[in-house]
Amino acid sequence: MSEINTPKNFVLLDENGNEITFEVVGECVYKKKTYYAIVNPEECEDGAFENYLIIREEMTNGEPSFDFIEDDDEFDDVADLFDDMFTAEIDCDGI
Repeated sequence: MSEINTPKNFVLLDENGNEITFEVVGECVYKKKTYYAIVNPEECEDGAFENYLIIREEMTNGEPSFDFIEDDDEFDDVADLFDDMFTAEIDCDGI
């Protein structure tokens, strides 16, 4: 069985050039591209988060690279997928 290595953390630079380590809280595939929802753990309270960033995995010369989504429609579609993932409804009809 082959194992796919998925990044668990991403290091991004803030506007001052400081490194911030973000944790992956979700992953999805949309139109054959992989997207990650990431959060700054310092902004999470008790493991809960309200805001997250979305980055897209691209293959460049056989190596993965990551970038933010610039297309508004693509971003909205992927954000909807993650929002659904993070706010899954509970079916209480059978209780």
